[in-house]
Amino acid sequence: MQEFATPDSACEPGCEPGCGTLDAAQLNASCFCAGPSAGALAEALQSGSDGPQVAALIRERCPHLFAALPVFISPEQSARMAQLIGAVEEVIALPAWQDAVLADAPAIARHDPGARGVFYGYDFHVGEDAVGLIEINTNAGGALLNAALARAGHGCSAIEEAGDGAARALALEEAIVDMFRAEWRLGGRSAPLRTVVIVDDDPENQYLYPEFLLFRQLFARHDIEALIVDPSMLRWEAGSLWRGDLIVDLVYNRLTDFMLDLPAHAALRDAYLANAVVLTPHPRAHALYADKRNLALLTDDAALAALGVAAATRAILLDGIPHTELVRSNETERLWRTRRDWFFKPVAGYGGRAAYRGDKLSKRAWQDILDGDYVAQAIMAPPARTGGSAQAPDRLKFDIRSYTYDGKVQWTAARVYQGQTTNFRTPGGGFAMVYTAQG
Repeated sequence: MQEFATPDSACEPGCEPGCGTLDAAQLNASCFCAGPSAGALAEALQSGSDGPQVAALIRERCPHLFAALPVFISPEQSARMAQLIGAVEEVIALPAWQDAVLADAPAIARHDPGARGVFYGYDFHVGEDAVGLIEINTNAGGALLNAALARAGHGCSAIEEAGDGAARALALEEAIVDMFRAEWRLGGRSAPLRTVVIVDDDPENQYLYPEFLLFRQLFARHDIEALIVDPSMLRWEAGSLWRGDLIVDLVYNRLTDFMLDLPAHAALRDAYLANAVVLTPHPRAHALYADKRNLALLTDDAALAALGVAAATRAILLDGIPHTELVRSNETERLWRTRRDWFFKPVAGYGGRAAYRGDKLSKRAWQDILDGDYVAQAIMAPPARTGGSAQAPDRLKFDIRSYTYDGKVQWTAARVYQGQTTNFRTPGGGFAMVYTAQG
């Protein structure tokens, strides 16, 4: 995140008078500082051999990947998000936490491959006096798209004074490559990392396929060959994982079959369990961090105390994570009666799929929840960002995502949207730069 503290004269026309003295909430409500121009963003995306294809795919398939305006948060909100991440990492490092969580996880999650897992995503809602951690993901997409957004810059000179976007983008890209090399070493390998396979089902038709191309391009710049592959094209043979006549060293896993249960993923699963390939992120990481049932444990003071979590850490978690509980059969009457207070999420869900806001819940959807495996999380309303223009304002929502590795924040972005969940289908919405407003 970048600091934002500038004289009024630096603001673009259309911003509130005194923009440089406004706090984050006021800036989100009234500042129309320009986002990246279409030309600058196209130039940022088109560098490298895959660049023209990346830019064309985004224009054709996903034109709302990038928000029109940046988002602002306060220094206090930034500090509280960092504090929450630290508290969660402290708890998950406890052997007692790992034993408790893995005891009920599929057997594959108890396999420890050594690697930590890349691209943890901590998702937050922020309020004037509150920060809420609403979700943790273990294959959070969008990091390289945000690097391109930073490289494109912003039209407002007030923001540009915060730092060199191109330099920040380069630093993020270097950190990403270093992260994959660290995973390679943690997986027990000593030779240089030479090949990476990026896997997803039918990858060419995935919404974020343009980012896969950016990864291939980034790896190539660092002398790492990268292939984009459907996992059904891999084979487990003679103690190695193969793609054609190439032995696969490391798999960057973008699958949402988190436990590798599907038959099409059998070769990858077998190679992973045999430690024949470094897979990142992996089932153990998902079980420890991203299973939604963990949010219920993280907001249960008595359970945390029994695991040996310090009182100060418990206070941070209980204050910063909206109360979450399992949807149990003996609680369904109460949860239905108070449904307007809850957001219902499948324990293995991702991307807002099959998630329901209680105030919009139908009887049919409620039955789906009862038939499935869900948690109920106390609703914390997403913050608002005024979009459009001063002449024709539009009300949007946003959340904040911190990308982390080994407990350290690599990048913080916003996702701007309308509707129930983030969707990258909203005009004016998408990934946005995040700036810390000094006011």
